[in-house]
Amino acid sequence: MSESSPDLYTPELSWSGMTHPGRFRKNNEDAFLALTFDAQEVRYLGKVGEGSLTKGDFIFAVSDGMGGANAGEYASRIAVDKITELLPSSFEIAAMGMDRGCGQILVELFARIHQEMTQMGQHYDELSGMGATLSLVWLTPGWAHFAHVGDSRIYYLPKEGEMKQLTEDHTHVAWLYRQGRITESEARRHPKRNILQQVLGGQTLKATPQIGSVGLESGDRFALCTDGINDAIRDHRIETLVANPPVARFQEMEIADRLVTDALEESGRDNLTALVVEID
Repeated sequence: MSESSPDLYTPELSWSGMTHPGRFRKNNEDAFLALTFDAQEVRYLGKVGEGSLTKGDFIFAVSDGMGGANAGEYASRIAVDKITELLPSSFEIAAMGMDRGCGQILVELFARIHQEMTQMGQHYDELSGMGATLSLVWLTPGWAHFAHVGDSRIYYLPKEGEMKQLTEDHTHVAWLYRQGRITESEARRHPKRNILQQVLGGQTLKATPQIGSVGLESGDRFALCTDGINDAIRDHRIETLVANPPVARFQEMEIADRLVTDALEESGRDNLTALVVEID
């Protein structure tokens, strides 16, 4: 997916992130990442903040670990290590507006994360079968590049128009829905809806990430969610909570907190993670 970059945009942004173990699980195998980088260094960001694309690129990502009590922790650590290793050297490519170059870098990044998770699962019994979803947005001046494996999601809320799900869930049930063979309600109730066809690591022989780009405009938003959010609340509810929260209680919260709080109240059966980015 690719669109022409707009002639004018405001290179300021703000973000909020939140993760919660849910009502019934002791461990939180979800993780989210926010960082900014240039050609020299990587700087990790807090769960809430503001920044400028004139000073560097930004990475936002969510991951849902699986395969053991420590899987989420190890998955996020491996992802961070590989991101910080690869992306600073690619800053000049992004600065030249080479969106195809950015896509190739993200393919390589996901391949390295997949390789390392697979090798760790093979060498350590306690990590056997360890894997993770990963949904990532790389923001450069005028562009949002994204990469994705698994069933976490990236939603794009353009300045004008309805919310779009940029990523495709890598499950057979989601494929059936995209083919029109089952309805959305049937997909949400399907007993095998959470069985993944590919993840990073795990039993996936070769991870094939979905790669794409969209142009940025002032007023655009991106919402990254793990499946604990998506299973609990429907897309139209996510759009409402991000763009136009219905009650004062939600309006007073950071946007990511709104999504996690609402999903927790509706279900909370799984870990819950949301990360929302606004282009100001």
